[in-house]
Amino acid sequence: MAAPASLAEITGNAGDLLGRLASSEWLWRIGVALAIALVGMWLARLLSKGLDRVMTRVGMDLILRDFLRNIAYVVLLVVVLVAALDALGVPTTSLLAVLGAAGLAIGLALKDSLSNIASGVMLIVLRPFRAGDAVQIAGQEGVVERVGIFQTVLRAYQNHDITLPNSEVTTSPIVNFTSRGERRIDLPVGVGYGDDIRHAREVLLGLAKAHPRVLATPETDVLVSGLGESSVNLVLRAWVKTPDFVAVRSDLTEAIHRDFAQAGVSIPFPQRDLHVYHHDADGRPLAQITAAVEDPDRG
Repeated sequence: MAAPASLAEITGNAGDLLGRLASSEWLWRIGVALAIALVGMWLARLLSKGLDRVMTRVGMDLILRDFLRNIAYVVLLVVVLVAALDALGVPTTSLLAVLGAAGLAIGLALKDSLSNIASGVMLIVLRPFRAGDAVQIAGQEGVVERVGIFQTVLRAYQNHDITLPNSEVTTSPIVNFTSRGERRIDLPVGVGYGDDIRHAREVLLGLAKAHPRVLATPETDVLVSGLGESSVNLVLRAWVKTPDFVAVRSDLTEAIHRDFAQAGVSIPFPQRDLHVYHHDADGRPLAQITAAVEDPDRG
């Protein structure tokens, strides 16, 4: 039976093992790879923030800044990963070939997501709207918050978020309410058939011109849009600054309701005349039966 190893022998063996590990090429490569990964991630974060500051100084749009910063950060992380694997001794050429094949398979499986990415790039390049614009997209209205790689986020007027896939945004009509500095209010107004249209037009023009936020140019006008069942339909068309659109429209609507009565102009509402005819069991109107009883000579 072999004698148990002494403490000195155990310590010596452990020292030899640690020495061999310290001089091992793999341990050195692992250390270098970890250092490259940590420093590279720190540099990627630092460079992406620096890029964002530069884009902010040149006045670049918020949506474009966020998109380019995220893309730059992802690209830098990929470069760091490849460099760390190369330092570890992994053949990056074969790895890139494998990643390419895997990327093709993943791309086919995630074609909808890739479509969203391509649509996001189109939104950034074409820029049909900016952050803070009031828009209507795919039947949804709100203020643009951001355009991400996959999704566009709107903030609704009731202060909830609306998330739309980028592919749906690019394939739907986009209505940008704030892309121009001025907007026209088209306010429909019905007046009675017995009212004077010229007088009603003068009242509407006076209300519009009296409002301090209605623009003098382009000029306000009133048009006859049609003849309805119960009213003559007019349209008041007034131009305002885009931020004043909702408030001025509300003010004009209230003023029309208030001042039309004072000006002797009626605002009709739909009415129907109902004629009721009574018949007997044979289908004859009761009025004919009554007449026959009063005059026996009538059939």
